[in-house]
Amino acid sequence: MPIVIPNKSHPLSDGRQSENALLVRRGVQRLFLEMGLASLPELPLASGRRADLIAVSRKSEIWIVEIKSSIEDWKADRKWPEYRAYCDRLFFATHPAVPREIFPEDCGFILSDGYGAEILRDAPEHKLPGATRKALMLRFARAGAARLTIAELAGLDVPETNVD
Repeated sequence: MPIVIPNKSHPLSDGRQSENALLVRRGVQRLFLEMGLASLPELPLASGRRADLIAVSRKSEIWIVEIKSSIEDWKADRKWPEYRAYCDRLFFATHPAVPREIFPEDCGFILSDGYGAEILRDAPEHKLPGATRKALMLRFARAGAARLTIAELAGLDVPETNVD
């Protein structure tokens, strides 16, 4: 049972994402739940960068999704190649108002409308070294557990999930 503490803002929101980016993220997260992937937004990586969305599959594959909410967002941010060192598959995700042609062909592509999403291009696989995978899994698990604790302490009802 959650501890009820009045909160003016969502305890897990960091306020850095645009409304469009949150819309894209929500659709991708819904798709991943349907696919059986567990995901976390804004996970800090060992490099100091933050993955917009990171997901773990039933087969322990690690996917990173770089969310782009506009052409300007795409042009201003060129850090995405660094994410390859932290995932088995790298995707870009956006909404229908952003042309998909601007995204590199050697990455996966997800189109999201906020209510759902579709993988329009699968990402090529780049298997992670075992030590990197282990470190990322630990980071993922600890961040997820900490966020659940924060949400529960803030009074949010956290439903049980089954991600076998």
